[in-house]
Amino acid sequence: MKPPPTVAGIDVGGERKRNHLVILRGTEIVRNLRKATPEQMLEICREYDVTAVGVDAPCRWRSGDVGRRAEKVLAEQKIFSFATPHRERALASTSGFYGWMFNGERVYDVFAEHFALFANGGTRAGRVCFETFPHAITCAFLGTKQASAKKKGTQRREILKREGIDAASLGSIDDVDAALCALAARYLLENRVVAYGDDLGGYIVVPRPDGCPVSASQVGAAFGATRA
Repeated sequence: MKPPPTVAGIDVGGERKRNHLVILRGTEIVRNLRKATPEQMLEICREYDVTAVGVDAPCRWRSGDVGRRAEKVLAEQKIFSFATPHRERALASTSGFYGWMFNGERVYDVFAEHFALFANGGTRAGRVCFETFPHAITCAFLGTKQASAKKKGTQRREILKREGIDAASLGSIDDVDAALCALAARYLLENRVVAYGDDLGGYIVVPRPDGCPVSASQVGAAFGATRA
C-alpha cells in the first residue's frame, strides 16, 4: 500500500517568536519544530521527503500602484488580511511590524531551490511551497459565523481533530497554526483548494473541504476572515 505523502506547515513569526514547523504524514504529526530558522526547516523537510509546504506569510511584496490581487479579491469577499506593502516601504518602517514579512521572505528564498512557489492558479509539478493563512482555513471548515479569532485556540484544534489529527503534541497556537498550514498542503496535493491571486502578486491557497469544484468567487462569500 502506497504511504500517504508527507507535507509541512510553517507559522512565520518575527525575530522573537521566529518560526514553527509541523510535518504531517497522513494524519500523523511526525515532527514539530519551534523557533526554527529557515535553513533548519528546509533541512528537516528534505530529511522527511516533504512534497508540499504551506507558509503563513506573504509570498510576494506589493508591485506598482495596485495591491496584490490575492489580497484584493479576498477583501472583496470580506476576507481581510494585513495589506502587504512595497518592499521599500517595509524597509523604511521604524515600527518593526514588518519583521515577520521579511522573515517570511527569507523562508521562501531559502526553500526556493528545492520547493517551487505555487503558480498558475493550480498548476504544479514536483515539490511546491505556497502561501496560506490559518483564519481563512478556519472559515473554510467552520463557516464565517462560527469562526472566531477569540476562540481560535479551541476551534483550530477542533478542525485538526475532525481531520483525524492528534494535536496533543502542539503546545501553542503557533504550533496549531503550523499544523493547519500543513493540512492545507495535504488538501493541495488532493486538488481540493481554491487559489486567489495571480502570478505577479502570488497566490493565497485555501482548502476546499467539500471537495466540489468551485471558483474563488463562489466560495469567497463563505469566508469572513482576518489574518491571524
